[in-house]
Order: sequence, then structure tokens, then C-alpha cells
Amino acid sequence: MKIKNLLVIFFLGILISGCEEELELNNPNSMTAVEYWADEEHAIAGINAAYNSLLIDGYYMRMTPALNDGRGDDFRGDTPWPDLMQISNFTILPTSGPIQWMWSAYYQQVFRVNQILERVPAIEMDEAVKERVIGQAYFLRGLAYFNLKNNFERVPLILSVAQSEEEYYPPTASEEAIWNQIISDFQEAQSRLPVDYANISGADQGQVGRATKGAATGFLGKAYLYSEKWSLAAGEFQKLIDGPEVNIYRLVDDYRDNFGPFNENNDESLFEVQFAGTDEVGGTVMNYGGEPSAAWMQVSSVGHTYAMDGYGYSDFLPTRWIYDKYKSEETVDGGIDPRLLVSIASYEPEANSTTVYNGTPWPHAEDAIYPRKYTHDGFGFDTESQGGVERSEINYRVMRYADVLLMYAEALNEMGQTEEAYDYIQEVRDRANLPDLRETKPGLTQEQMREQIAHERALEFAIEGIRIHDIIRWGWLYDDAKLAEIRAHDSEFDTWSPGKEYLPIPQSELDVNPNLEPNSAN
Repeated sequence: MKIKNLLVIFFLGILISGCEEELELNNPNSMTAVEYWADEEHAIAGINAAYNSLLIDGYYMRMTPALNDGRGDDFRGDTPWPDLMQISNFTILPTSGPIQWMWSAYYQQVFRVNQILERVPAIEMDEAVKERVIGQAYFLRGLAYFNLKNNFERVPLILSVAQSEEEYYPPTASEEAIWNQIISDFQEAQSRLPVDYANISGADQGQVGRATKGAATGFLGKAYLYSEKWSLAAGEFQKLIDGPEVNIYRLVDDYRDNFGPFNENNDESLFEVQFAGTDEVGGTVMNYGGEPSAAWMQVSSVGHTYAMDGYGYSDFLPTRWIYDKYKSEETVDGGIDPRLLVSIASYEPEANSTTVYNGTPWPHAEDAIYPRKYTHDGFGFDTESQGGVERSEINYRVMRYADVLLMYAEALNEMGQTEEAYDYIQEVRDRANLPDLRETKPGLTQEQMREQIAHERALEFAIEGIRIHDIIRWGWLYDDAKLAEIRAHDSEFDTWSPGKEYLPIPQSELDVNPNLEPNSAN
């Protein structure tokens, strides 16, 4: 749309000032793309800019977690913001601002990455650093398209920087083509990225938070799993479990460490988005988006958006179904699944949990429940976002080793190796101190194991933006019995209709691109 407006301005300028020989369109205060990509410093700054897209409102700062969680049956809307309620009950319109923010954030990252992939190969610089920059670019493009595919169903594939008017209006790609590109990008990233940045040389040495070979392997496996290429998925997950080279991950002892401000980038984390408070990195302008600025903060809005009444917006609440599901099985010593009180804030005298934040007596009705993941509740803080509004420093964990284990179990089960799947499920259950599944449910059939894996994933990944994508890829919304179950879990699914599990293509994009097709949610 900006290009279209630029052309209009150009021709108006010619008509108004015909006595001028030419109209200078280049900004004399900034470099052109040709001038910019000159050396290693520029290459690293370019890839840093691509990571920066992860920090804005449409991406992991708020809307990607919120719009994914809101559509799951483990979360329901509790907000005065109409867009969030409509997303949560599947009635969102294509004119919604949050929908546009997500779309724009993903394609901003694609645009920045495409510049890197076109320009960096020709730069004279340390070849190892170059290889890592290019590998990270492929990873981030794969991640952007993974989010685009799973949220918007069918989208354009933009793999180069537009050079002509025709290229400014890319057509919608087929679902097969999108998956093939996602897989290709993660394969390219996997072949170029290091296992970690601790034992390398170069300007990026020791920098935690950059994409690694393990992250690329995990997402490659996940892309295979989502496209039902079971043996290929299993092969990638097996690398992370048994090696070679990338079997460096493990479940951390304390499940809570995966969602708070302490012990970030831990042994369980394959990839997480790096947020930080102003006391650590400065900043005076909220990083919602718009024109990049050196004054931007690097804070997350997830904590304040999810935090309970009195501490945050409380825009969503856990469903009673997921709360009850945590209590459906006792630990080996007769206690409550410890993931309950990490995921959900609830009044639990039997578990010695009757306070919130830094010891405040439970301030709500005794049967009230609130989200706790990604908030400061339970970490010794008196307030949410450390006294500010939407200023959380908590990193967002995009993939954990627990997901690898349960996805591997799923792939094995789909390959007919149901008995082998038990071991990897039990590793996750052991951390929660749950009984041996082989003893409580021996000899599960493939279909029974599918149900068990769905149960385990619901408890392990509640309020992590994963549930709706599991529901979609398993086809549950198009199975009458399963749909009835989901509606019993969350009445917001009563207003779901076929196709509405996806987010609609933004109307503003359809208005300017004649080659862009509506999706099933439009």
C-alpha cells in the first residue's frame, strides 16, 4: 500500500512542479539498501533487526500468545476489549486491529530476512560469521511462516525483496508450498547454525538467545509433525534426544523455571524471545511497533495482559475444564499435580497455596481461578510488571524440550510404535511426580495413546499458545464427538463455525492486493 501511495505522490509532484528537472525520492539523511550492506557490522545489525520483529505487539510481545491462547479450550475471554473477546469466541472480523498487527509483524520479519539473504552473501566478512547470520535468517523466516501458516491458513510466499510493481502484489500460495518452504528454511538453518555460541569466535561469540542448530532441529521436526510426515519428524526429534551433536537439552527440575524471570535460557529451552526491563537495557518508548527507534523498550505485555484482577488486565481466564483436568490424577504421594499452581492461580489450602504475589492473602472468591504462567505471581514480587504497566522482562519460551519429548511420542505412536511412546511421555510425567503410565494404563492401543498424548499435552502446555494448533491439526473441530467435547470444555466454541478456527486475512491487505485470496475465516 505504501508503494501505491508513493507512486501517486510522485506523479502529483511532477504535475505541481513541472519546472523542476527531477524529483529526488532518496532521503539524504539515510542510507539506501545498496549503500548499507557493506561490511560485517551491517550484516550483524541486519540480523539483529530481524530478531527485533519478535519484540513488537503483533508478535511475541503480546498478540501472538494472546490470540493463540484465546482460541484454545484452556482459556476464555474476560476482557472489555471487543477484539480479544471476538477472537476468543471465533467471531473476529477481518478489520480487527490485532489481526493486522500479527500479519504485519510476521511479514516485517520476512522482509528484513529477505534483505539479509539477498545482500549478506556478497559482503566480504568472516565466513563463519556470515554463515551464522544466514542460518539465523533462514530460521527466522521459517518461524515467521510457521506462524503465518498456522494462524492464517494460506498466505503469500515472499522470498525476495520486491523489485517491480508486479512483485508488490504476491499471490496466495498453496498450503503444500507453504509447508515445503517452512521445511526448507529450517533445513537451511539447521545446516548453518552452531550448537551454541559459547565456543565460537566472532562478534556474536557468547550471545545467548540467538537461534541454534537445536532450535532449527526442533522446529524442523515440528513442521514435519504438523504436516504428518511422522518418520521424518521422529528422525529430527531423535537427534535432540539421542544425538548426535544436539542432544544437549533436558527437563529442568522446577517446572516454574520455564515461565518466570529467573533461570531463563535454561537447559530445557530450545528457543525463547529475549525481553528485558528498562533497568537492564533502557528505553523510553513502548515497543508496540511502528518506526524502529533506539529509544524502544524491550518489554513484554503478556504478564500484565494475563495477570489477575487487581494486578493486571485479566483479559483471559483459564477454563474450569483445564483446572479440573489438573486434578484428575494425583501425584505418587497423593498430592496435586505441581503444574496446576504454576499454570493457574487458585485457592488451594491443601497445597498450602492461599496467597498471591509476595504473600498477599488470596484476594478473590475462593472458587476464582486466574492465569499464572508468564506473570510475576509466585516469584517474590509485590506487583505485576514490577510496578509498571505492560513492562514485563520475562522471556517468552517458544519451544521447550518437553514439547520435543511429547511430539516424539506422538510420532512414534502414529508410526505404530505405541509401546515405545511410553518412555518419552513418562519422562514428562516424572517431573510432575505422576505415576508410571505403564502401570496405570498398560497396553494402550494406538487410538487410546492418541487420547493420552492429547491429555498430557493439555496439562504440560496449558496457556502456552499451543493448544489451538493441536486441536486444529488433529481435526477435532470436524469430528462431531470431539467438537461436542471441546464445547463442553469451553462454551466459546459454541459460536465456532467451519473455517473460523483460523484468523481472517486482514481486510486492509485484501483491499490493496488483487492477488491475495480470502481464507476460510474471511
